[in-house]
Amino acid sequence: MKHRAVSGLIRYTSKKPDLLDKERGREWFTFTHHGDGSAIFRARCEIEEPAPTVLRDIVYSLDSAGRPQSLHVHLTVGDRFMGSGWLRHEPGNDSGVVECESFGPSIGRLSQRVEYTGAIDGFGTHPVAGDAYTTRCMDLSKGPHRRAIRVFVPSPDHRGATPPQIAEVAIGLEYVGEETITVAAGTFKCRHFRFVDDEGPGMGGKQHPHYDVWVTADDDAIFVQGGVGGYMQTWYELVELQR
Repeated sequence: MKHRAVSGLIRYTSKKPDLLDKERGREWFTFTHHGDGSAIFRARCEIEEPAPTVLRDIVYSLDSAGRPQSLHVHLTVGDRFMGSGWLRHEPGNDSGVVECESFGPSIGRLSQRVEYTGAIDGFGTHPVAGDAYTTRCMDLSKGPHRRAIRVFVPSPDHRGATPPQIAEVAIGLEYVGEETITVAAGTFKCRHFRFVDDEGPGMGGKQHPHYDVWVTADDDAIFVQGGVGGYMQTWYELVELQR
């Protein structure tokens, strides 16, 4: 095979006082990198806390320029089918189209088409490995800085626990700097980024707490560790990696 694969496991834990450092979920991920620069991201996510539980399967493809092509989502919430959908992106020079075909018990059969102008930075997929990969949109030659990024997501819910539908989100992304981080999977030279939800329109009408992520300092942009403060009090750590 001519492609290159990167796979790993991320452990989800809590920083809430009554659940401190207890495992609350997990995420298996794989990136397939093709010779032309295109990539496919696959993930299976399990969230046990807070209730209801969430089980998410996604397949996200990007072209050789890093632009989103398609996103497949299958979602189970509280051990019941919530919805499945397919988002497709057709980029233009200074515009584009995002389409969605989905189905769920609460929304029935849904078809959407959204035309936009200006640039976008990708699809938001909700797995944390996907969040890390999104940071590749930052121009590191500028050093530590912040800018607004623009993404389309299949759910504006903070856990992605609603049936797949097109939602546009603008959020601040800050490049903090470089650090060396040691986690269960090893020691990595990392880039530290911070997502700040104050650009609007935000996530689900409720401001998302600050979200810090540490990502391998290379083109693979692998999630190493991260956490969300505020009411969420979550932590994530890479525990297995193969590449």
